[in-house]
Amino acid sequence: MENYIDIHSHILPGVDDGSDSLEMSLEMLHMAAKDGVSQIILTPHSKPWHRSRSSGEVAAGVCWLQERLRAENLEIKLYPGNELYYRSGLVEEIMEGQAGTLANSHYVLVEFEPSADYDYIRNGMYTLLSGGYYPILAHVERYKNLCTKTVRVKEMIEMGCFIQVNAGSIVGRYGIAASCLTKKLLKQGLIHFIATDAHDLGRRSPCLSECAAYVEKKYGKESSRRLFFDNPMRVLGDEDIGTNT
Repeated sequence: MENYIDIHSHILPGVDDGSDSLEMSLEMLHMAAKDGVSQIILTPHSKPWHRSRSSGEVAAGVCWLQERLRAENLEIKLYPGNELYYRSGLVEEIMEGQAGTLANSHYVLVEFEPSADYDYIRNGMYTLLSGGYYPILAHVERYKNLCTKTVRVKEMIEMGCFIQVNAGSIVGRYGIAASCLTKKLLKQGLIHFIATDAHDLGRRSPCLSECAAYVEKKYGKESSRRLFFDNPMRVLGDEDIGTNT
């Protein structure tokens, strides 16, 4: 399979710690296209202590970058989104358009402080669920108080949450510990999305093919397609994917 959808990226230029210029963004998008990525949700950080863009500003930036892609004859479809740092009042911010969902769906990509207590993460995700959103926990491998006990990951899924890990973690770009942990979650069927979390052209590049090849070899084409295309496609269509991987 060479048709991937990336639901987590920092390619929109000049808005966070990802791409810092249009030139870099275009290079990243050319790299992604060459790697087989056909659709990308742009998810700049939304944090309370930063100058975060509203959902309208992000959407305008996505439209502008999409036009530049047309001039480059680059066939990648872009969608607006945010990586939302959880805080009190986040549901209200989403409803008011200060923070965005993924591709204008009911799915939201949410991150926490890596050292966050498990109960705080669980309560935050429950708050989003109660607000009518489908929370996707970004790069779950970073939360030691959650993922060191897989029973807690299972509890999150049973609540109605979804789990995303970074492709680079699985293939070993961030060390053996992250690789072992994400492979364990993958083996137990506790992952719904594998995304790039792309920030640059190097270690945090916008590429998925290496990881997709690993998943396909280890678990088969159906599993690879579900994680890299089918589940992301349901997000784009605002369709229920269920909590089973």
